[in-house]
Amino acid sequence: MAAAAIAIFVVAYVLIASEKIHRTAVALGGAGLMLLLHIADAESAFFSEETGIDWNVIFLLLGMMVIVSVLRQTGVFEFVAIWAAKRARGKPYRLMVMLVLITAFASALLDNVTTVLLIAPVTFLVCERLGLKVVPYLIAEVMASNIGGTATLVGDPPNIIIASRAGLSFNDFLVHLAPLVLVLIAVFCLLCRVLFRSAFQYDPERAKEVMSLNEREAITDRRLLWQGLAVLGVVVVAFVLHPVLHYEPSVVALLGAGLLVAATKVTTEDALREVEWPTLVFFAGLFVMVGGLVETGVIGEVSSFAAEQTEGRLGLASMVLLWGSAVISAIVDNIPYVATMSPIVADLVQGYPGDEGQVLWWALALGADLGGNATAIGASANVVVLGIAARNGAPISFWHFTKYGIVATVAMIALATPYLWLRYL
Repeated sequence: MAAAAIAIFVVAYVLIASEKIHRTAVALGGAGLMLLLHIADAESAFFSEETGIDWNVIFLLLGMMVIVSVLRQTGVFEFVAIWAAKRARGKPYRLMVMLVLITAFASALLDNVTTVLLIAPVTFLVCERLGLKVVPYLIAEVMASNIGGTATLVGDPPNIIIASRAGLSFNDFLVHLAPLVLVLIAVFCLLCRVLFRSAFQYDPERAKEVMSLNEREAITDRRLLWQGLAVLGVVVVAFVLHPVLHYEPSVVALLGAGLLVAATKVTTEDALREVEWPTLVFFAGLFVMVGGLVETGVIGEVSSFAAEQTEGRLGLASMVLLWGSAVISAIVDNIPYVATMSPIVADLVQGYPGDEGQVLWWALALGADLGGNATAIGASANVVVLGIAARNGAPISFWHFTKYGIVATVAMIALATPYLWLRYL
């Protein structure tokens, strides 16, 4: 069974990377084979927290997509697009830095998927206004969201899993990871100058046109805007207060979406029209395939072997976790990976006195969160942005994303290595 699960996953991954078949069809086909061959069953695929579809992720995405869909009808994205372009004075690189900083900051308060859902529509609009290629900006933003989301408990779904298993608080993540994230974002802004240099083509005429615009005129429905922002504000506060309220982000997002649709004049059809259904289905299929690897013990065996080889050597264990998590999270989504690794890390941490072993949790978080930038399917936010880009006529191929992602990931993990070593080891 393990060999069959590996074969299905490898073939599916190759097909997704080659893009000869749509990734949603591949994910559904792979999930179907897992079920057909009894590698997974209905119980493990649909109801298990360890090996099944992560419905929290699916419904978090759905709820936030509905909220974004309603906000889109107010003209607020046009407002932000014009505001950002004017503050950057139409300069392409300055604009990218501004969008990267906005995205990173928002991702520390929201989860990274919600952030890219909000920022992507703005990016399309501002790039259209300035005659810029949108793809480099989208790639930079999604990477910034994964980096910024590393700073807090609510910023990236793997952090929520780690916090639950390790008993860590919001402030723990802020104190231990936020200082490094500030450095990483600064370095990433400089790296963008090199990675996307061909995209920075300044058009003075378009810039002049944008500077003459009044962003306030972009708002078409002020009442709906304030209603939408109020609901979004409540949702954000509930995300931040997750450790106190104990409501899952998915529940908060669905409640916010339901309240917004029920309390406004927006019809259900209009609210659901912008939902990225292929992306949601792709995630479901991917979860089932990875669950098959977990169910047959493949991921657990690999993780246990690595843990055995480093037992008792905290420095080595931390580095293996950091770099190993980055590599594995580039291949499989970091959410099921962290769910699989967290019990193993918990056992390792107990082998060290006091808080000495806590560095292993930070190594796991940094490796999984930053490693998700390496490939197009390494993190949930990546997949969402690829779906939005394809829907808006600017498709991003697997390899186009990955050639930038690998460089950025290696640079970020290389910076995280001395940080962990000098601060904890």
